Amino acid sequence: MPDSACAMQTREELEPRVLTGSHFMLGDHACAEGALAAGLDFFAGYPITPSTEVAEHLASRLPASGGRFVQMEDELASMAAIIGASAAGARSLTATSGPGFSLMMENIGLAAMLETPCVVANVQRASPSTGIPTMVGQSDILQARWGSHGDYGIIAYCPASPQECFDLTVKAFNAADKYRVPVFVMMDEIVGHMMERVVIPQPKDIPFIGRKKPKTRPGEGQFLSYRPDDDLVPPMAHAGEGYKVHMTGLTHDERGYPAMFPETHDILVNRLVDKIRLNAADIEMHEEFDCDDADTIVVSFGCTARSASAAVRQARAEGLKVGMIRLITVWPFPEGRIRELVAQGDVKRFIVPEINLGQLRREVERLTSLPVLRLNHAGGQMPTPNAILELIRS
Repeated sequence: MPDSACAMQTREELEPRVLTGSHFMLGDHACAEGALAAGLDFFAGYPITPSTEVAEHLASRLPASGGRFVQMEDELASMAAIIGASAAGARSLTATSGPGFSLMMENIGLAAMLETPCVVANVQRASPSTGIPTMVGQSDILQARWGSHGDYGIIAYCPASPQECFDLTVKAFNAADKYRVPVFVMMDEIVGHMMERVVIPQPKDIPFIGRKKPKTRPGEGQFLSYRPDDDLVPPMAHAGEGYKVHMTGLTHDERGYPAMFPETHDILVNRLVDKIRLNAADIEMHEEFDCDDADTIVVSFGCTARSASAAVRQARAEGLKVGMIRLITVWPFPEGRIRELVAQGDVKRFIVPEINLGQLRREVERLTSLPVLRLNHAGGQMPTPNAILELIRS
């Protein structure tokens, strides 16, 4: 809807809303500012610890910047609202944690099937169920990948600092639009409630990848809203732009109409998976430290990476051959790099510290027969650098 308040912001319209410069900022607030800088038009959410600060911040900032903020009755409705707003052309966001993330799963699967771009910020806490709402957890990692039923591709970023809360939220919106998928920003309570320096660049320096639009104008021939290009991603026409757009969670043909045949279903679902799988090398992000000669590799993410990096530095100072991979995307997982390190022959073992009972450890075990040691806590506190260091020394 070009005249709608839910129409995408132009770069000129975005400029006044971007708080350029250096700030001392909460991770949750940095996520909200990243969304605004990325062109957020619509937020729908429901308060839940420890993500509420994202919504609180946007409740004032987003309407003042020309967008719309709606507090919904629950998380299920919040997810439905951002899907609808996205279908009308808005860059849309919701924020949640734990039980709210679970409530969103059915509609996350719908967004994957409709190929509707949107972003979900999940500030993880100690779980399951209500758990310890005010304390840290990292136990939603596998749920982010497999939480909704069926097969589909997904992208999930995992910030380790407030600066990355900003940067990766911008990246999440661009990835959502480029690949037409729901994208997760998998923060955790410590990173979300941490205050650090955040540098926000000028609007012209903030990357922007918009949605791929139809090559024909409305009424010029038959527009097939789910006919993919060579990259497996279909152009996206918004409701209200004059194109004939039909969306359904049922298996559908290239017109978007139900076509419930096993052959059609197999082609569609494989494409939903492959548009992420085949582009994983372009999507996946990680950082490496001292891996070239390492016989021990620590794989970590989020707040746990901060403890792990301190432990690895101390171990190197002691002469131990240890390196570290910090996951920036948890999905897609850096399978290729793990396999390369194993194939080189120097690595003898992996260590995976995480604030759950071993969710990403299973991913590493899937890729190697080498020992994969774990350091786990069910939630409520981080693993300390000393605990990780003792495991490295062992």
